[in-house]
Amino acid sequence: MGLTAESTGHGAVDQGLVIQRTSPEEKVIALAGNPNVGKSTVFNELTGLNQHTGNWPGKTVTNAQGRHQHGKNSYVFVDLPGTYSLMAHSAEEEVARDFICFGGADAAVVVCDATCLERNLNLVLQTAEITPNVVVCANLMDEAKKKKVQIDLKKLSQNLGLPVVGAAARSGKGLKELVEVVEQVSHGEIHPAPRPIRYTAPIEAAIAQLTPVLDQVDLKDLSSRWVALKLLEGEPVLCATLAGHLQVDIGPDSAIGTAVTGAWRQLQEQGIDRDKFLDNTVSCIVLAAEEICEDCITTTKRSGGYDRKLDKILTGKWTGIPIMLALLAVVFWLTITGANYPSQMLADGLFWVQDRLTDLFMWLHAPAWLHGALILGVYRVLAWVVSVMLPPMAIFFPLFTLLEDFGYLPRVAFNLDHQFKKACACGKQALTMCMGFGCNAAGIVGCRIIDSPRERLIATITNNFVPCNGRFPTLIAIISMFFVGAAAGAWQSISSTLLLTGVIVLGVVMTFLVSRLLSKTILKGIPSSFTLELPPYRKPQIGKVIVRSIFDRTLFVLGRAVAVAAPAGLIIWLMANVQMGGVSLLAHCAGFLDPFAHLIGMDGVILLAFILGFPANEIVVPIMIMAYMSAGSIMEFSSLVQLKELLVQNGWTWLTAVCTMLFCLMHWPCSTTCMTIKKETQSLRWTLVSFAVPTLFGIVICFIVATTARLLGLA
Repeated sequence: MGLTAESTGHGAVDQGLVIQRTSPEEKVIALAGNPNVGKSTVFNELTGLNQHTGNWPGKTVTNAQGRHQHGKNSYVFVDLPGTYSLMAHSAEEEVARDFICFGGADAAVVVCDATCLERNLNLVLQTAEITPNVVVCANLMDEAKKKKVQIDLKKLSQNLGLPVVGAAARSGKGLKELVEVVEQVSHGEIHPAPRPIRYTAPIEAAIAQLTPVLDQVDLKDLSSRWVALKLLEGEPVLCATLAGHLQVDIGPDSAIGTAVTGAWRQLQEQGIDRDKFLDNTVSCIVLAAEEICEDCITTTKRSGGYDRKLDKILTGKWTGIPIMLALLAVVFWLTITGANYPSQMLADGLFWVQDRLTDLFMWLHAPAWLHGALILGVYRVLAWVVSVMLPPMAIFFPLFTLLEDFGYLPRVAFNLDHQFKKACACGKQALTMCMGFGCNAAGIVGCRIIDSPRERLIATITNNFVPCNGRFPTLIAIISMFFVGAAAGAWQSISSTLLLTGVIVLGVVMTFLVSRLLSKTILKGIPSSFTLELPPYRKPQIGKVIVRSIFDRTLFVLGRAVAVAAPAGLIIWLMANVQMGGVSLLAHCAGFLDPFAHLIGMDGVILLAFILGFPANEIVVPIMIMAYMSAGSIMEFSSLVQLKELLVQNGWTWLTAVCTMLFCLMHWPCSTTCMTIKKETQSLRWTLVSFAVPTLFGIVICFIVATTARLLGLA
């Protein structure tokens, strides 16, 4: 049967989230926690592969649900977004708060970092204000032990009035005990009695004034004290959700509204406005967390010494950026050199299959046009996309995820935060930009971590200025042919990597410049502040990282690319084989585009290849070869020497190579990325803006470079 919140039309849960119970006895458990405390590790260990993900209805925030069987009892664990607070300053906080309030959970597990427990207890205390059925999981107990942090769990439980379980989720320790306590709480065998937060006297008086009025209403298991506090805070979305959930009128003319107005009159008489009210409530929560931890946590050695020493290097004023660029170059070098052989082997295997399919069509006496359209068109394009795209992604995404698991990516955001602030954007954009190196569509999805809608749009529009691995083959091929020259072996790959890194730095600079331009024009605003958690460095779990990166990222992105590349293959084959006046449609289109392409330093074939490569950037170079050779299907040369000879014969110079690289770096997003932008923004207008902005900059910059070179007589 389905479990839904009562229909209100407000809030994440009330907009249609359904949690499927296999039986009425199955319990729903909310899993909450700050970012980087191992909450998702707890979730994955408990649910294994018995989980699924999606979007919270009406939100660009991912939800995950999974089942766990313990004895005869079954549980649905709902992995809530990582959040520092339930005061709803972001979509993540709103989703977490609304699910705990209205999602019908039988209990909530709040996962905390045992190495910095005091800060994490803020979320515990706020959750316990909503529901008493809270279990605290003090995770990372192994790391706390290494840092000489000792926690008296029994004393902590007494101070909180909540059950506390120590765990080290990465090794599975403590999770069995956690589930046993969750079972006792959710089945009513343990009745937690959380310590109430004591606010300042004026706020307590205001709460006391409201609670008698609220006691006359069916609050449906919500605490009257918590509801009174939230009505005083006056957060519009929550107030509307509360009104719908409780089916009561809280307008200014209602009994509750009148009581709120009276309480606020008293607060203002004592010099408390809304900002001071919020500051006081937050201060009281922090003070309560300090008091709770005072007699149950001891540190015999100053914690975090190793982390601080490493942070001085990785986030240092003079060392942070150079090390970041060096790591970026190493990742690209490993991706470039490591992908060559698997890519060739995959291509050989896929084209062997193509030959067998050709044999099958001949045996069936299928018409030549059918073989051409399906095999030389659809299948051949798919083969190129898979062989060129899969190996680099299978290397880049695990490397990226290893850095993420190690704890380095938040340091990247820290290093670039100042530059993004200058551009009136958000420092978190650095993380989405890094994800764009693997796939711009993944980078767009990553923009969900940015709370401000304005800054999220800036990150979305500018994400395409960093090249994805689909554009790497074109950039690397041009660099190797026209700029690395006769360098061979390891020197060639190192030189290519350094030049590629330089091109990417240009893309990052363009990201800063365009972000600033957008923030001063169509997306005006002041950069928001955000809490950036620098998690402790951890030894990456290599096996899990590889599995997670391949299934969650590589195959997901590849699947989308294949879906759009198949019809593109058919269109390209038709254009190459349908003729008008003895000339193919491909040649006609290239000729039509040639005058404009010449203005920006290219030719009609190159520009047409980028247009037809809209479904997948990987097929741009094969389309160029096909057009230059007047072939009827996608082709690729066995060596870059042969390819360079073909390009030079068709008028390529160093200027053509430079402009083609610049346009490859700055042009429209691929179809997969455009579909993702449309899905994330729910707006055709912003999708078109995201398409137009990099394209216009690419055209303008190529025009300036080409015109300058010609005026100076360099080309």
